[in-house]
Amino acid sequence: MQATVLQEKLLRLRTLLTELGSVVVAYSGGIDSTFVLKVAHEQLGDKAIGITAVSPTFPLLELEAAKRVAQEIGARHETVQTDQLAIDDFIKNDASRCFHCKTDLYQLLGNVRQSTSAAYVVDGTNLDDLGDDRPGIKAAREWGVRSPLVEVELSKGEIRVLAKGLGLSNWDKPAAACLSSRIPRGMPITLEKLSRVEEAEAMLQGEGLRHFRVRNHGDIARIEVAPNDLPWLIEPARCTRITARLKELGFQFVTVDLDGYRPGGVSLS
Repeated sequence: MQATVLQEKLLRLRTLLTELGSVVVAYSGGIDSTFVLKVAHEQLGDKAIGITAVSPTFPLLELEAAKRVAQEIGARHETVQTDQLAIDDFIKNDASRCFHCKTDLYQLLGNVRQSTSAAYVVDGTNLDDLGDDRPGIKAAREWGVRSPLVEVELSKGEIRVLAKGLGLSNWDKPAAACLSSRIPRGMPITLEKLSRVEEAEAMLQGEGLRHFRVRNHGDIARIEVAPNDLPWLIEPARCTRITARLKELGFQFVTVDLDGYRPGGVSLS
């Protein structure tokens, strides 16, 4: 029964995207926007374009992965350059940070839509996202961005199941919020802070971690990992290696958060 429901939702998604005619997909390389790009490409061919915004808040590793997956799909994929650090209201890092970031993104994508004569900009917002405080969704609505996954009532878990069935290599990819989310609200965002987090997380990813964050509290790096990864993380040799590298990056203290990995949540200030 569940499989039948999922296939019905997938069919509705295919029908919706076909009816839209041509789309610009806000494509970050995360599983949600990847799934939208995959289905849009299957239904619309070159009339579906994945656009990735490249900025200091977007890790290079994520950009490389996004390019690779778009190539696997065979979809049109382009990048646009932006810099949220030029936006004073973004740098302040208050509760409206995501609104200003997404406003910048959707304005850019709106320009792409006009230049390519695409009918709509679509994103990867899913049904589960509606339960969170998401200023970015408010920005999307203000810019007329459509959310096909919400419109056909697909949840995150359902998207992963369908993505696996469609052969997407990143179907189980962990969530990857922008680097600015690693900096506590109220602490101004700078290129130095973003770069330090990016390098720290690239190092931990190289060690084999998948579900983690490095939060930047000035002189303190606060590492969050899934509880079952904690013994692995504090293995003496690995712990020494990680601590040494993070201190090389400029952190004076390296700590591990015993509450564990929490996607999206760092409002400590």
